[in-house]
Amino acid sequence: MIKHLSDLLLTPAEMAAVDTAAAASGIDSFGLMERAGAAAAAAALRLHPGALRFVVFCGPGNNGGDAYVAARHLQESGARVALFHLGDPSRLKGDAARAQAGCVLQGQNLDLYRPETGDIVIDGLFGAGLGREVPADVRALIGRVTEAAIPVLAIDLPSGLDGRTGKVLGAAFRARDTITFMTRKPGHLLMPGRELCGELEVFDIGIPARIIRAEAGGVIAENTPDAWKRVLPAEQLETHKYKRGHLVVFSGEADKTGAARMSAISGLKAGAGLVTIASPRAATAANAAHLTAVMLHAIDDEVDLGDWLSDKRLQTFVLGPGFGIGARARGFVSALADRHLVLDADGISSFKDDPQQLFDLFRGEPRLVLTPHEGEFARLFPDIGGDDALGKVDKALAAARRANAAIIYKGADTVIAAPDGRALINTNAPVWLATAGSGDVLAGIIGGLLAQGLPAFEAAAAGVWLHGEAGQRAGKGLTAEELAAEVLPL
Repeated sequence: MIKHLSDLLLTPAEMAAVDTAAAASGIDSFGLMERAGAAAAAAALRLHPGALRFVVFCGPGNNGGDAYVAARHLQESGARVALFHLGDPSRLKGDAARAQAGCVLQGQNLDLYRPETGDIVIDGLFGAGLGREVPADVRALIGRVTEAAIPVLAIDLPSGLDGRTGKVLGAAFRARDTITFMTRKPGHLLMPGRELCGELEVFDIGIPARIIRAEAGGVIAENTPDAWKRVLPAEQLETHKYKRGHLVVFSGEADKTGAARMSAISGLKAGAGLVTIASPRAATAANAAHLTAVMLHAIDDEVDLGDWLSDKRLQTFVLGPGFGIGARARGFVSALADRHLVLDADGISSFKDDPQQLFDLFRGEPRLVLTPHEGEFARLFPDIGGDDALGKVDKALAAARRANAAIIYKGADTVIAAPDGRALINTNAPVWLATAGSGDVLAGIIGGLLAQGLPAFEAAAAGVWLHGEAGQRAGKGLTAEELAAEVLPL
């Protein structure tokens, strides 16, 4: 359950429903617009005290209404203000028309704007409600502002960004700052939206939390501990290693053993009671030379694995890092169909020719975690990955439903999705996590959490968050070995 509104992410459609519900409850909708516009003006003055001119772009909807209010407040503060509008202001309706009527500034057509030294642009053209590519005149305007390097303060969302997906719709402003209201949208966190928003501020304009929660339902949120800490195992003095779970990580051949060891040590540091590397006999010497706290068990084939699985304490596995692609991986996964499994890297690619074979193995209560990057996702879910109408959250959710698995759709804006429709967007991962072996560490962390009894989705989400925190501690220039050393338990 998401406790804080600051963690919730509302799609533009959900936010429109909130506005409607607020008005239906008796809240003055123009009062909300007035507070939003005043907040934008205050942010402009605070962020740009040396501005020579505030240039306010007003669109044809309520985002434009917010901008008219901002322009009025800026003028009343004594600032120099120039106003440019898209379309005919006389055709505005409702609150936006009222805001325009209350602004005494004489506006000009948008295409007449020419950048001047000392300009600060306040973007109130479209906000988060845009669902199509920006028109040609707005594209040209964005080009002029960008070329002149004029700082932009966006109201709600930089115009040209899709608030649901974070995608650029033809062209978009690159804002230095963005001010939004009550909650963020997925487009504020998904790439490239996150970069184009600049510094983001969320301002409370007075809509009750109960209305927001009723329309949002907490389905999409930022990945923070509030999303999963309620399922963490309670710390007890009277415990032992088996109560904290036994994680098994499968090793590759003798020349590809490092990835499994990084996964194994990460699972141990994430809190698993004990961890074993299941290694081909030909690779046991290579593994044994580097293991201390992690145990080692020889497994060559499905017969060996089947015999070992008679020990029902073995419930959680990681397969994929350095394992190799092919029939052996598929056979091992089939043998593990009734256990908890993190399938990563080579394990995912082993099912590229028949993904449904994998999905059919893991029905019932979700116990599979898949960790695809962009290319692996496209191989497992080619139709979903190739659908340009879907955003990253939409794709991850569709994949989770099809696979009956927790999906970690990796990238700069990693999305974690569950078959029941929950989705989290991760934000704490530094850019330097993009290094060889980083994914092996992530798989091990998730395995360690699964071994302790966390459900698949919560283990995936918590693992991604812990991975990001470890990256922050390791710092720039980290190696995967250094990253694994920085993993801490929850």
